[in-house]
Amino acid sequence: MKHTHIFGPMEQEVSSLSFHSKRVEAQSAFFSIKGDQYDGHLYVEEALRFGASVVIGTDVVVLREWSAKHPRSTFIVVEDIRDSMASFAKFYYGAIDEQMKMIGVTGTNGKTTVAAYVRSLLTLVGLPTGSIGTTGIWSSKDKLIYKKSTPTTPESADLHHIFNDLYELEDEAAVMEVSSIALDQKRVQGIHFDVAIHTNFSEEHLEYHKTIDHYKECKMRLFRQAAHQVVNIDDEGMGEDLVREHQGTMITYSIEGNPKADLRADQIEVLEEGSIFNLYYKGSVRQVFVPVYGTYNVANVLSAIGTALHLGYSIDKIIEVLPNLEGPEGRFQVIHTSCGQKVILDYAHTPVALNRLVEEVKKLEYNRLIVMIAGIGIRDFNKMPKMASMIDGQADAIVVTVDHPGYHDPQVIVEQVKSGFRQPDAEHIYTTLTRAEGVQQSLELGQENDIILLTSGCINNAQMVRGEEIPHSDEDIIEAYYPPVVQ
Repeated sequence: MKHTHIFGPMEQEVSSLSFHSKRVEAQSAFFSIKGDQYDGHLYVEEALRFGASVVIGTDVVVLREWSAKHPRSTFIVVEDIRDSMASFAKFYYGAIDEQMKMIGVTGTNGKTTVAAYVRSLLTLVGLPTGSIGTTGIWSSKDKLIYKKSTPTTPESADLHHIFNDLYELEDEAAVMEVSSIALDQKRVQGIHFDVAIHTNFSEEHLEYHKTIDHYKECKMRLFRQAAHQVVNIDDEGMGEDLVREHQGTMITYSIEGNPKADLRADQIEVLEEGSIFNLYYKGSVRQVFVPVYGTYNVANVLSAIGTALHLGYSIDKIIEVLPNLEGPEGRFQVIHTSCGQKVILDYAHTPVALNRLVEEVKKLEYNRLIVMIAGIGIRDFNKMPKMASMIDGQADAIVVTVDHPGYHDPQVIVEQVKSGFRQPDAEHIYTTLTRAEGVQQSLELGQENDIILLTSGCINNAQMVRGEEIPHSDEDIIEAYYPPVVQ
């Protein structure tokens, strides 16, 4: 950790790391992160009151002033607070990440699904693997209870803590979703990945990155931190860039018949139980069954296979366990109701993901298709009309609702989504102002043999409303709505 000044004692006992003043405990090291909305230096007093023994920040004037008032505490001035927190956390936890296999997944769509497949596949072949991402923290055996600092990739202080916990649970590997924002904010700085996985690249997070070039450049960083790469060669957004940069250390995959791909799938058949396809690898072809839905999910399975191959497992061993593969919560999750309907949960929240999802849903048998879409208040407003445009004309009924309104007026979000429809006030378009109301409205519209597709970004069983996490569960609403099945 590079520092420019130290005020106070040169030695301190540190019992925990924190970047949130309210979570500081006695003997904590507190990192004063200065971001776009909050400046951690304004919370130094609170951190000290809760018992911080070390305060690290970038403002020499502020830390010098606090040192004069608290001479028994140590104040460290650094040039880059996020880089320093990553270095400190890695050191504090004994570089536990270097004793495990590390797999990072990035992409506009599919990160959550791929992370779940990798966790499941590696555990099945004998490498107990935990996962970190949108659906929470999982060991190879169970979901762990964590107060996550971010929706996708935790801050570095939390990340190394999680690695340590997984290691103590005897997991030997960890797969994590790595967002472009996490890469830009150095949350995975100093981690040497054994494998980095690329799913796809399309426009997203421009409310943060401002330009598509910065978005791509951030994602490219992950692969430079990795010994091996698994790359979707079908992806026009970033596939060629990665192939050019990492030739010789990568496995490529394709579901579009690209003859240059190391792993290929074709003759994909979607059944009620899952998918069957032909898998090509090193000149041989095998028919494979996986309990997953959709051609895009077959691509995600290929990325998991490529990861296992990089880690030394044989193709025969991998294929043997594929029928037992488990996916993530809330991704093409099919619930058969007592009223003869199928409710499908899939938290697709980009236009590309929504389009792919609807294509696959339409391969199933149904009478009418009801789709719920949402504007996400904490995301890019420019994306909202594109969601409406993508689903326009694709469903018998459409429910527009709101996810994570944040500090925005839900009505404004709904109107922004609706602006993407050719006829925003058409009779088959319904609107609600909360996700709970949206789910309820969608279920009420359903009739026998209909499919009710609930999409968008409700994660971690909560809705973000004016800085508060409001508990929410689609499954609970669905369970309460339908009468129990009489045996």
